[in-house]
Amino acid sequence: MKRLIYTVLACLFLAGCQEQSRQQYYEYAGQLHTPYHIKYEYTEPLDDEIKAELDRFYHLFNVFDSTSVISQINRNENLSVTDTTFVTLFRTAQMVAELTDGAYDVTCAPLINLWGFGFTEGDSTVTQAHIDSVKQFVGYRKIQLTDGKIVKDDPRMMLNCSSIADGTVCDMIADCFDHHGVQNYMVEFGGEIVAKGINPRGEHWRLGINKPKDDSAGVNQTLEAIIHLYPDGLDPKMAHNNGRRGMATSGNYRNFYEKDGKRYAHTIDPREGRPVQRDVLSATIIAPTGGLADACATACMVLGTDGAKLLKEKLPMIDYFLICGDSTGYYTVESPGFAKYKVKAGL
Repeated sequence: MKRLIYTVLACLFLAGCQEQSRQQYYEYAGQLHTPYHIKYEYTEPLDDEIKAELDRFYHLFNVFDSTSVISQINRNENLSVTDTTFVTLFRTAQMVAELTDGAYDVTCAPLINLWGFGFTEGDSTVTQAHIDSVKQFVGYRKIQLTDGKIVKDDPRMMLNCSSIADGTVCDMIADCFDHHGVQNYMVEFGGEIVAKGINPRGEHWRLGINKPKDDSAGVNQTLEAIIHLYPDGLDPKMAHNNGRRGMATSGNYRNFYEKDGKRYAHTIDPREGRPVQRDVLSATIIAPTGGLADACATACMVLGTDGAKLLKEKLPMIDYFLICGDSTGYYTVESPGFAKYKVKAGL
């Protein structure tokens, strides 16, 4: 009898080893509105599942698709918002808006459009009168999610979630991987990242932070620092959100346009109603989720260095790495906890 038990246990052990040995790393890459690159370790490809999440993401947040959820909300259609991803994004956005006193605000879509960075064509000349007119229907306190409905104080209000959406789709695909028991993955979408576990070399995923070079095409990229999301002594399994961590970077040095000899950056301060360039050229945030990292990176571009420090005090779970500039050149500022993530700096 004992021999039979040992034999069964041995077979189960060997079967488990064989199952483990069949795992390998797969890649899934492409381009929608932005390039994406996904790598994960599993027993089989999950292409259909990944595509389903990308399709769901675009159905929720694509402002250029008239049938999307966000487009229907912007048109004030009677729509029940039941998708948990949309609810999470909206609540995260409202939280960051409250913590930054409106420096971050997804209701600033009319201002983004006004300045030519949104989903409608901007005016040829923007005056203060234009700004004041549009600001009447911008403001995170003027919109709520109540009983599954988006309720607006003014029907002209519109949402633009581009400042949080790329991080959110990383979370969506990571959720899919977690559901399938995937232990090691890296999801990158438009430069925003959610990672867990180790890479094919058996090391923690290494991620780069670009130097803020004036390169609108994004082809001449050099690195300011290389980081990993699990510093020495931190067990990924003990980290936030089932071992996952998110990283997002926002910067003004690529997304801009020039008109009449003046450069306009894509970071708009909803409180002022116009593009701003603080001392921060690039803001990188590490957070428990990609969506939170994405929103906070945009917020830090609006807030500047001092505001980023205050945001860190309110959200201790985030860390930041800021590349700043003045008349003498550029320099870096980081939160006290960021040093532990750096593998190499000053490349």
